[in-house]
Amino acid sequence: MSSPVRRSESRQSVATVAAGRRREGSRGRGTSASSVEASFLEMQSRAGNRATTAAVQRARGADKGKGKAAEGAEGGGDGGKKRKNYRDRIASLLDRFKKNLEPIDTWIKGVQTPTNAGFTQQAAVAANEGLKHSAAASGTSAASGNLLTEAAGTVVSGMDAFKSMKDAKKSGNGAEHHTANKRAKTKGTDAVVGAAGSGAYSAAIAKEVTKIQKAADAAVASEASGVASAAVAGMKSVRSVFRVGGAARKYKRVKELGDPQLVHAASLARLNESREHADWAAAEAYVALDAYWKQEGEGRLELIGEAVDAAWEAMGEARDAAETLQRAEKDVEKLSTVQGYAKKKQLTKIGKETVGGALGESTKAAAGVVTAVAAGTAGLATNPVGWGLAGAGAGLVLGVTLYKALRAATKRYEEVRHPEVWAKEGESPSEAASRKESLQHALKFWKKVSKGERAAMAREIYALAAGPDIAGSGGTTEEMRQSGMSLLIALKSGPADHRLDQEAWVASLNDPSKTDGWIKEIAEQLASG
Repeated sequence: MSSPVRRSESRQSVATVAAGRRREGSRGRGTSASSVEASFLEMQSRAGNRATTAAVQRARGADKGKGKAAEGAEGGGDGGKKRKNYRDRIASLLDRFKKNLEPIDTWIKGVQTPTNAGFTQQAAVAANEGLKHSAAASGTSAASGNLLTEAAGTVVSGMDAFKSMKDAKKSGNGAEHHTANKRAKTKGTDAVVGAAGSGAYSAAIAKEVTKIQKAADAAVASEASGVASAAVAGMKSVRSVFRVGGAARKYKRVKELGDPQLVHAASLARLNESREHADWAAAEAYVALDAYWKQEGEGRLELIGEAVDAAWEAMGEARDAAETLQRAEKDVEKLSTVQGYAKKKQLTKIGKETVGGALGESTKAAAGVVTAVAAGTAGLATNPVGWGLAGAGAGLVLGVTLYKALRAATKRYEEVRHPEVWAKEGESPSEAASRKESLQHALKFWKKVSKGERAAMAREIYALAAGPDIAGSGGTTEEMRQSGMSLLIALKSGPADHRLDQEAWVASLNDPSKTDGWIKEIAEQLASG
């Protein structure tokens, strides 16, 4: 991982050279950029380089202990196991490195890059060469940071896609196969888009360097950079449109299942009627017992004994009928809750993909087109349209990113501060962390939420659809189990998705060994379109 550090040093040297040239130009021409603007741009470059270097060091330090543990564990294994462990360690290191870079990358895309575009436009209007060079140096630093994050993400996505493909092939069919296969497709697409994005950021670096060096082909580099940026943003926008479509279709399928209170009104009425009949039968049994108790003569005790048995049996049936009705009513409430949650997740996904993807990336694509046109048209060189579009697109993407980060931080805080809220039924929740510890855990942006609402809803859905052999699902009525299965099909976890026929699919729901795989599959489908 030494190469990223060298890139960081390289970017710092470019900024230093640019600063030196500005000082020389100032002495020779007697004019320079505004000291505030120049200081701001230089601060951006240096801060980005220091933050990137710190991210590399954090990623190394965090994985150092893991690496030693893995070496000890693989000491007695064969060569294949060692290679596998090394691959896992490399993937873990790159993934953590990427996640440490993501906050820096977000700042660059949402603040530094639009600011650089504004200073570039201002420099073109005022014909201020010093400010133009300062903005170019800052732009080089920004594009280099973007490239480093994008390249790391591309490698991680590619490795994850390859691993998921192997897992899907190994599983063959079922919930685990579908989860791995879908992840392989998603990560494969991410890798392709990431590779294209890396190329676009490389073109952006070349564009800024040509500005610093006052190269004759600066216009050509700007045009190439604009085209590449527009193409990548267009790809991301199209991908978001497909995701919005998938989420909308899933929302529609879940909505078509109807209100559980209305769908199961007839079955609840039948269960209530059965309970009432059982209560009447128990009451009649007790009346008969009372009558036999008052009788006299031979056979009285035998009749009383039979009446007691009948009354006891009738009471048991009444109790079972009441419990069945109560369980059905509780399951209907659960079904209403999980269906509402599934629809909410899809609406949230539609909103995020529409704002941050379809609109944000399409706006950035338009900005790239304006940049490409302005590079070859002198009259458009000072047009602020490109700057405005770039700022608007970055603002939309930044807003969605900050929303996601805030939501994830809140969930990480809740899972350790209030572990009892989403704890598994029948299990004792872990001890609640203090407020300080919870805040520290919330700031660990590289960690995923493992005990949140989505996992709890996945367990509820599985419990409704699972068979009688699954703990906690034995008392579920057949009508409710069918509704649970219908919800799974609406969430794209049906027999066709798992490459199974109906009988084998139902059997897998009733297999305790497949419980974890099913819950993971349902959680993934709740989050995806």
